[in-house]
Amino acid sequence: GHSPRAGAGLGCGPGGIRVVVVHQRPLVPLNLETGPNTQQVRQEEKDQVKSLSNRFASFINKARHFLQQQHRILETEWSLLEDQKIVQNNPGPTLEFYTSNTGQQLEALGGERLQLKALQDVVEDWVCFRYKGFTQGPREGLLPPPLSPFQDAAYVNKVDLGTRLDALTGEMKFLQTLYEAVRASVLDHISDTSVALSLDSSRDQDLDSIIAKVEAQDEQISNRSRAEAGSWYREK
Repeated sequence: GHSPRAGAGLGCGPGGIRVVVVHQRPLVPLNLETGPNTQQVRQEEKDQVKSLSNRFASFINKARHFLQQQHRILETEWSLLEDQKIVQNNPGPTLEFYTSNTGQQLEALGGERLQLKALQDVVEDWVCFRYKGFTQGPREGLLPPPLSPFQDAAYVNKVDLGTRLDALTGEMKFLQTLYEAVRASVLDHISDTSVALSLDSSRDQDLDSIIAKVEAQDEQISNRSRAEAGSWYREK
């Protein structure tokens, strides 16, 4: 006869049915209970994602404000020429100020974009760590909480924020191109007006008529810029 074994099936002697041994360990139910600090961990995760979302929203509002400010500049350029009354041959100071102001705003947006990219990297590392910790099981000193719908929502939110970052980058490139085109057009109009004044210097000048022409040309530039901006946003 055979000695009794835990988890073993019955068997016969030589030439009969062999003894079947059943391992009991895989049949033990898994202990999926969460730790006492699970709710606290989830709340901290929720607060972190909320904080990141608020910072993203603030960045988007700044970009929109920048776009609106550029449109206001285009619409009020003609009044700057009117205030001068006499078109100068050297428009350097005004254009230099305009260029400097716009350049500072673009530089600030670039800095914000770098911060946004750094935050995105942090979120990606955090999500990878959470999922990796769960799939590899608990380690010493680390008890990863089980996957939850909130974690899935956080991952989807991260992807959406990355898409917004790409859209804002495209807006910055569009603004730079639009600014260069408008600046070149303004320089051309100022140069043409200066040449007209020099040719007619021997006669009385109708400054009001000249300013009206400059205003009409600048209005055309502003309308064209708004149309291009509207077309670009519709495509986005």
